[in-house]
Amino acid sequence: MRTPVIAGNWKLFKTISEATTMVAELKPLVAGTSHVEIVVAPVFTALSRVADVAAGSNIHVAAQDCYWEEEGAYTGEVAPKLLKDAGCSHVIIGHSERRQYFGETDKTVNRKTRAAITAGLTAIVCVGETLAERESDTTFAVIEAQLTGGLADLSTGSLKQVVIAYEPVWAIGTGKTASDAQAQEVHSFIRSLIARLFDRSTAEAIRILYGGSVKPDNVRGLMSQADIDGALVGGASLKADSFAGIVNFAD
Repeated sequence: MRTPVIAGNWKLFKTISEATTMVAELKPLVAGTSHVEIVVAPVFTALSRVADVAAGSNIHVAAQDCYWEEEGAYTGEVAPKLLKDAGCSHVIIGHSERRQYFGETDKTVNRKTRAAITAGLTAIVCVGETLAERESDTTFAVIEAQLTGGLADLSTGSLKQVVIAYEPVWAIGTGKTASDAQAQEVHSFIRSLIARLFDRSTAEAIRILYGGSVKPDNVRGLMSQADIDGALVGGASLKADSFAGIVNFAD
């Protein structure tokens, strides 16, 4: 059985005070939840404080990005070992916004993923197609290229520290959501691709999340699909009650 992951990507929202208040509010709402792994991803400046507030609870902390070098003359970058030091257990890598606005490529995703794994972090590796790519019937080709490049040179064992997040770019922050069947089709393809790139047992064990306007009122249908193992949540993760509603989808 794959333990689902519900991860909240807070993007460029919340001061330190707002982030710690949010986690304090979330804790009692999910305290009895054991059927999913809960992750929140604040901005860099709030990571350490959020980790302190989450300590001893079932809430894990992720960063939204990292760099691939451990240290050096790389002004403005944050190494995976520094994220670990700040209290992180996870890091999001290759989000479509990083690809769109900051030049992220499959090659940099791969370097960051390998560095995160070496530092002992779980890498949440994001893939997804644009609306134009979906309409031109190249979704599977895009996903295959992103995963083949992003996971290049990883060992089968290291995939235990990888979670894949499928986020159709056209559904992020738009209010549009892939239908349950559309999402399942791509998730099934991803699992079959992992089986080809690695092996069947690794494919069966890896967790694949769906992201793209996930809300409390649509999460149950998505989570009922055979190959959907959780959600990477944007806007609905910014309030404790709505995020708890997604976390507790089975209630």
